[in-house]
Amino acid sequence: MDNPAAAYSGDDMADLDNSGIVASIGAARSAWPDPKPLPGGLLPVPAFDTAMLPEAFRPWIEDIAERMQVPPEFAAVPAMIAAGSVIGNRIAIRPKARDDWQEVPNLWGMIVGRPGVLKSPTTGQAMRPLGALAAAAHDEWQAEMGVWKAEADIRDIRAQARKRAMQAALKGNPTADLSHLAAGDDGEEPTCRRYRTNDTGYQALGELLMQNPRGLLVERDELLSLLHSLDREEASEARGFFLSAWNGLDSYTFDRIGRGLNRHIPRVTVSMFGGTQPAKIAGYVRAITHEGRGDDGLLQRFSMAVWPDLSPDWQDVDRWPDSNHRRRAGEAFARLDAISASVVEAEHDELSKSAPPFLRFDPGAQNAFAEWRCSLEARLRSGDLSPHFESHLAKYRKLVPSLALIIHLANGGTGPIGELPLIAALAWAEYLEGHAARIYQAGTAGDVDGAKAILRNLKAGRLETTFTARDVARKNWSPMGTDPARVKAALDVLEDCRLVIREQREGGERGGRPTRTYTANPKGLRA
Repeated sequence: MDNPAAAYSGDDMADLDNSGIVASIGAARSAWPDPKPLPGGLLPVPAFDTAMLPEAFRPWIEDIAERMQVPPEFAAVPAMIAAGSVIGNRIAIRPKARDDWQEVPNLWGMIVGRPGVLKSPTTGQAMRPLGALAAAAHDEWQAEMGVWKAEADIRDIRAQARKRAMQAALKGNPTADLSHLAAGDDGEEPTCRRYRTNDTGYQALGELLMQNPRGLLVERDELLSLLHSLDREEASEARGFFLSAWNGLDSYTFDRIGRGLNRHIPRVTVSMFGGTQPAKIAGYVRAITHEGRGDDGLLQRFSMAVWPDLSPDWQDVDRWPDSNHRRRAGEAFARLDAISASVVEAEHDELSKSAPPFLRFDPGAQNAFAEWRCSLEARLRSGDLSPHFESHLAKYRKLVPSLALIIHLANGGTGPIGELPLIAALAWAEYLEGHAARIYQAGTAGDVDGAKAILRNLKAGRLETTFTARDVARKNWSPMGTDPARVKAALDVLEDCRLVIREQREGGERGGRPTRTYTANPKGLRA
């Protein structure tokens, strides 16, 4: 057929799969499909509900948000991640009733917001309970170090005495048993219990984890600087370390000349939190989705990533923080810091002595979790999600049970986890999915801007109505410039919106490479 487009009615063309190739367009303009509007602006996100928080956190977070006039999630997200980091790998959750699949509640998250919206000061407020634990641990360590240093002379004298006794024993009997002399009773130098770190390389972080085996929180004011540093080719080992650290249960062994061999961490458990700006996260998402850079699931591990809207209304709130709310939150953190398997009535795996103690759901919560899990797995296998968003939602298998465990323990719960903590965790998942959709959509915002630029120039007659991607690149229009990938992405947006139709033309009688051309929809040019 010389003119396949003429064989379709307007409705038929509107239903034509956008990925299909129309072999020839022809002049049958009445058969052109009705175009769809170009997407514009950020996707809407759900509002935050403080009912998703542990009971002791709710009034505290509301107080912070009101005093600082910020979205409540600016404080809620770092508070939840900090709470999970305090639990660390000491208590796990086994989300299935009869299976050994387990998760520990080390979570990764970020806040996206423009400069000057008080991300860092609000995070500082939310991290105060963790800071109080760290300060108390530092004071205890200093006291222990004072005793250790004061006894330095005693240890030296004892060591010298043991050495003389061993020499004397060997002088009379070269094969004498010296085990009772070799073992000193001086103990090891005290180490400070660390709860978080701000700027450290992965090998130094490994050393800290050896000293703090239950886990640490990595907090970065500008998170994207860390992610970009891990994208470098020479940082592949560091990237692999962090990818393992998200799981929270994997072991890791350093073998380095100069640092020693067999530097073993039984469980690499790292929580992570930071902030970033809209333009930076959009550029990073673009690099992943269009260039394939860093496309190994690192960004998708930030399940607790939020990009809330700022209220246009502002009030001058000048009052003292509510000391009762702050005290209750601090008590909840202290309770998490002191938990043990016996206190929370956790079970032990008799077949795996190295596995952490764990809790399970009670029957009602188990049924609700199984129902949610079935729905999630159906979505992940539907083929309806983009690969990157699909990978992101797949990490919710860890997110939901981890949040349920944090809420349960922060509320002072013991034994099996009931329905209320799980319902709160599922509400978190629904809320966070909306924010994740906004973040991944932002990575295509530049494509939409490019599509708008091409359409604007088509309407102005600065581009022929039938053209190639190379024709567009030669124009060097912002924001695409001459980048073929960005031009192609912008044209894909136009094609998805039925503003252009793609045609594949063969190389002619002499052969050659086929030429891909695009023809503008005249209905779109008139709009």
